[in-house]
Amino acid sequence: MFDFIQNLDFTILNFIYENIRNDFLNYPMIFISTLGNAGFIFIVSILILLFNKKTRKIGITLGISLVIGVVIVNLIMKPSIARIRPYEINQSIELLTSKMNDYSFPSGHTLAAFEFATAIFLYNKKWGYVSFIFAILMGFSRLYLYVHFPSDVICGAILGIIFSIISYYITKYIYKRFGDYKILSTN
Repeated sequence: MFDFIQNLDFTILNFIYENIRNDFLNYPMIFISTLGNAGFIFIVSILILLFNKKTRKIGITLGISLVIGVVIVNLIMKPSIARIRPYEINQSIELLTSKMNDYSFPSGHTLAAFEFATAIFLYNKKWGYVSFIFAILMGFSRLYLYVHFPSDVICGAILGIIFSIISYYITKYIYKRFGDYKILSTN
């Protein structure tokens, strides 16, 4: 089964590399992917969301979700599974980015992007749809750059949605238990 998935992964990656990758898309794909480096855009988003009372629940949900993701994916799953990146297997690929220092499975960039999109969607459908477009582009950029397998991206997306839904219910519990969560109140 693993061989089948690995072959399918490379079929998809090589199709993107040979048929979609081009000079026009290189910079936008690098830019989109770079937005997810070290979770910077998501951390800044949390801070912005926390300061506005109307968006505070989204910020709390996203913050909890990102912490769950870092612990489960970056600290437990990636080192335990230790899947090497596709460019380490197919070394004939011309990388557009520098080599990564961690393992491939699952995609942390995609995880965080889908945590972000799901958290927003759970509170605001209109902005959630826009955020899902960004999350899909983030996942695709990881394939385009040949730094993740499709199965890494799919698993990152699924986990991101799950962690964000769990965080949504944790946030609901916090608000139910502690009221309007005065600790973060700016009033």
